[in-house]
Amino acid sequence: MAKDVQTKREREKAMVSQMIALYCKKQHHTKQGLCPDCAALDAYARQRSDRCPFMETKTFCSNCKVHCYKPEMREKIRQVMRFSGPRMLFHHPIAAIRHVMETNKEKKRLEEHP
Repeated sequence: MAKDVQTKREREKAMVSQMIALYCKKQHHTKQGLCPDCAALDAYARQRSDRCPFMETKTFCSNCKVHCYKPEMREKIRQVMRFSGPRMLFHHPIAAIRHVMETNKEKKRLEEHP
């Protein structure tokens, strides 16, 4: 596996884990670590990212047209993303801005080369 794809994969997993941690802390009022449900979601998301065959051609899972999550896990991750996405600007501004920039770049690329 190419180093840049591996780096991208690790960055995606770190971002998702940060979003899950933020969600868990604010929604489930955890002081340290993750509650069992959020820990299971984090492990599942990491596993899916490790096995993703499209990592070279996508920016983040949220932009992917192939939804490889089981329906119940997909709904859970959507809840996390809806809650944590806007809050990431305050908790991890550099990562959030990078995500927005890469998402916009990917959308533009897809518009130019569908």
